[in-house]
Amino acid sequence: MKARLFVAGLLVAAAAVPASAQGVTYERCTTAEVTKYLVDACYSANDLFRYMAPQLGTSVAGGNATLGTGSTLGGIGHFSLGVRGNVIQGRLPDVGAQFQNGATDFDTTGTSVQRNYEVDDQILGAPTVDAAIGLFGGLNLGLTKVGGVDALVSASYLPEYDGDEFQVQTPDGGLKLGFGARVGLIQESIITPGVSFTYLRRDLPTVDLLANVDAGGEADTIAARGLSVETTAWRLVASKRFLVFGIAAGVGQDSYKTAGDLAATVTVDGTTYGGTDETLMTLDTDVKRTNMFADLSMNLPFLKVIGEVGRVSGGDIGTFSTFDKKADDAMLYGSVGLRLQF
Repeated sequence: MKARLFVAGLLVAAAAVPASAQGVTYERCTTAEVTKYLVDACYSANDLFRYMAPQLGTSVAGGNATLGTGSTLGGIGHFSLGVRGNVIQGRLPDVGAQFQNGATDFDTTGTSVQRNYEVDDQILGAPTVDAAIGLFGGLNLGLTKVGGVDALVSASYLPEYDGDEFQVQTPDGGLKLGFGARVGLIQESIITPGVSFTYLRRDLPTVDLLANVDAGGEADTIAARGLSVETTAWRLVASKRFLVFGIAAGVGQDSYKTAGDLAATVTVDGTTYGGTDETLMTLDTDVKRTNMFADLSMNLPFLKVIGEVGRVSGGDIGTFSTFDKKADDAMLYGSVGLRLQF
């Protein structure tokens, strides 16, 4: 029995976890080391992972490194702690819609089938805790200061899941820390806005993903081992407080790098080909996108309530199949958070 294509869709959806140059080839999928029974499965799984990679990266990176502000904290003794939820207007390939009338199997003749995937809008998100610690207050220029420095720290958490058809494992633990810095170009004051440059790296924990399906009594699987999502981002941000309310806006660039080993098993007439510990192909994508955002905050004593909207665009990565919406199309995202500052 051939492997069911919706296995790859389940894997991508549960991972929640681009396509401008179509028709690319995955040479590792067609080498002599890959049996003909696994070629189409290898192509299809790669397309789906590569399509979803920048969406997962955006959900981790978000916009402003510290919601609601573009100014440094003021040096030693000052810090802030925030929690946020990032959500994006994601796009999940509707795998099942492409395979009707029993044609839901992978091709097992050694041919890769080029398909056109319909795409459903899907909200994707990730919670993050972040902190900023003042290191240097800057040089006094009278009405403002310049050259202040803050250290930035963030933390993301991904729980494990063990179901009958899908498993998510975090071999190195579910917590992942991110680090960066903010340099003040202008310190915010009564007269001047705050302007700063930030650089921050945020990653998701390394995960092993495994999807199982009972295809007519014969089990088939698709797996990704050691899957990592690394994001780096720089931002130029300006902000200003007006009594109870504050505004901030910024622009920058994101880099999303994903890597991992793809594996699969396909059972044909009682014989199983492949294995979850046998690498079919190494997943490796690196996408750069432009990021623009705006924040609105309500300033309470020691506490800020912040909302953010943003837009990412650009990037270029190829897939073999086509998609109704390209992953390098512009994408909207939003964040809501609370921040304590002392």
